[in-house]
Amino acid sequence: MAKGKGLLITLEGVDGSGKSTQARLLARALRGLGHDVLLTREPGGSPRAARIRSLLLDPRLKGLDPEAEALLFAADRRQHVADTLEPALRRGALVLCDRFTDSTRAYQGAGRGLRAGDVDWLCAFAAHGLVPDLTLWFDLEPRAALDRARSKGRGDRMEASAAAYFVRVRKGFQALARREPNRILRVPVGGLAPRQILALALQGMEPLLKSWSRR
Repeated sequence: MAKGKGLLITLEGVDGSGKSTQARLLARALRGLGHDVLLTREPGGSPRAARIRSLLLDPRLKGLDPEAEALLFAADRRQHVADTLEPALRRGALVLCDRFTDSTRAYQGAGRGLRAGDVDWLCAFAAHGLVPDLTLWFDLEPRAALDRARSKGRGDRMEASAAAYFVRVRKGFQALARREPNRILRVPVGGLAPRQILALALQGMEPLLKSWSRR
């Protein structure tokens, strides 16, 4: 569980899955229900972490060593946790975080082929032991997701990766969902309008929100 009185809900998925749109829609819906909602993201979820984000996503930074990439994401996360997540959770906020440790496991672990044990340790270290109360995984076939992402203009460094890479990333998310079914909720995205996806996400969150409200 998240540290403190607050609630940490993370949103995951391959690039182009629509999770960032859903993060904004969820924040609006939950605020409408009276919750104190903080919407944040990784990488770049605080002013200091944003400096690391600009480096990580720079399309000119080609050939970055996979382990160096993982360490940069870990540095961003550690700063984000210290600056943003832990203070919000201590005050009792409902935190929606667009990407967190599962992205590292899927992208740098399954996608880049780093050893799972090393990635798990790095995630726990950078997150200060913080574990999401719930993770919404917005699942979309990688080719459709990439077409969406790239149709919006020039992609960042991650989006410029080969399609086979994102197939591995999706398999990584699938493996995580099998491993932690009580935490990770799959939300199918293909063929659905944003409002339909939002309804599924809110339905999946309802039991957790009810139990949290009774604390």
